[in-house]
Formats: sequence, C-alpha cells, structure tokens
Amino acid sequence: MVKFQLGVVSPEASVAYRIGIAALLMFGWTAMRRLPLRFSLHEHLFMALQGSLIFSTNFFLFYLAAAYITTGLISVVFSTASALTLLFNALLLRRPPPPRVLLGAALGVFGISIIFWPEVGGFATASGAGLGLLLSIGGTICFSLGSIVSARNQAAGLSMRGSTAWAMAYGVILLSVFVIANGKSFKFNPELPYVVSLLYLSVFASVIGFVSYFTLLGRINAERAAYATVLFPIVALSISTLFEGYQWTAVAFIGVLLTLTGNVFVLMQPRPAAGPR
Repeated sequence: MVKFQLGVVSPEASVAYRIGIAALLMFGWTAMRRLPLRFSLHEHLFMALQGSLIFSTNFFLFYLAAAYITTGLISVVFSTASALTLLFNALLLRRPPPPRVLLGAALGVFGISIIFWPEVGGFATASGAGLGLLLSIGGTICFSLGSIVSARNQAAGLSMRGSTAWAMAYGVILLSVFVIANGKSFKFNPELPYVVSLLYLSVFASVIGFVSYFTLLGRINAERAAYATVLFPIVALSISTLFEGYQWTAVAFIGVLLTLTGNVFVLMQPRPAAGPR
C-alpha cells in the first residue's frame, strides 16, 4: 500500500495526510468514549516525543526507503525492532539483555548484511538499496524508541487513546514542518489507488493497528510487544513477490532465514527454574 503513496505526492505530505486522518479519527473516538483528552504540559512533552518518533520521523524514513527497496525488505529490517527495543532498554533503563538476545541480534544483523551485501560491500550507501537500508534502520530505531516512550506514558497513567490522539497530532505538526522545510507542497492525488491506499493506511494500519499495539504495550512490556514485528517479513515478502516483483536469490533466502532465526532467539522465553520435587 505504501508504494501507491509515492510519486505525485511527496513522502512528507503523504504521511501527514495519513496521520492527520488517523488523528481526527482518534480524537473523535476518544471524545465519543468520553475518555480524558486534557493533560498537563509535562505530559504533553512526552506525547510530543512519542509523536515525533513513532508518528512522523519513523513513517517518513520508511516512506523514503520504499523508493529504493521493496516493502518486503523493509519489513525484514523492521523485524529487528524487538532486539533493538531490548538493547535500548539495556542502555536507557539498565536492563541488560540475556546472552540469547545478543545472539539473536547478531544473527539478525548478519542476515540483513547478507541481503544487502552488494551495496554494503561496495560502500554504495549514497543510492539504491544501500540508502534504503540506512533509511529502514533509522525508521526501526525511531519505532523502538517510540515504543519505549509509549510504554512510559501508559505506565504514568495517561489514557492510551487520548495520549495517542495527541501524539498523532504532534506527529502531523512535525511532518508539516518537514514539508515546508524541504520546499515541498501539500499537493493531493485524487486518483483512486492513492485515495484507497491512504484510507487503508489511515484506518487499519494506523488507528486500528496502533491502538492494538499500544494496548499490548500497556499489558506487557515494550520488549515483548515488539515481538509482533517478527511475523511482518513473512507476509510482506510474500506480497512483495506477488505485486512488487521482488526476485528471490539463494543469498537473499539465507539472509532472510538468518534474520528470522535471530528473531526467534529474541522471542524465546527462558525456562523457569525447576522447583523442589
């Protein structure tokens, strides 16, 4: 669906339209449920941080990456969000990851390196797949950090729907700044593929998708919630093969397999210690 958003409308404006529609729906949903929408200035600062990471910069980088690599390969990179979230928690919250997580992260990085080796090995990072890889990594980092901020906001007692609506609104403001700063316009594409894909991404991928994800964040920690990204490459690569002309090679297959195996290591839960008989 992201591919239909590129071309006539700039990536910054497309994401702004997407998150703007999602924000309006979230405000309406929250008001109908009579959930809190008033927060303190301190709370708004954290909601703005969440919006800048997960509702603007994150999407903007992924939209840019989609111009260079297929969405299936972007999902392979994005699937490492679970490992990145654990590593960031280790750095920011002093929660050292167990050895299996470090092994899984290493396998994921190795698998992605194999997939993109022609570009990485030739240092062709200024164009093509190399640039798409860097943009995808940046988007994944923003998503992981945004997930940690969202978990923090819910732990502080903020209404998930109300805080998400405001975070989306702040994301739209930042995206609008991107549009103006880059000298782009808010040109709209009225053609059916663009409108349908925009509505799908706004309603299903943004409102329903993020409400479900943030609800999961509130029930379990950010590390375990990020495990949902492990399943994305399987579906996305299948769609890319059918509709985006992605060509499989033996090297690419091995790289994807290593990345998924690394995610499994991150996903595995330690066995509980045996109690007294």
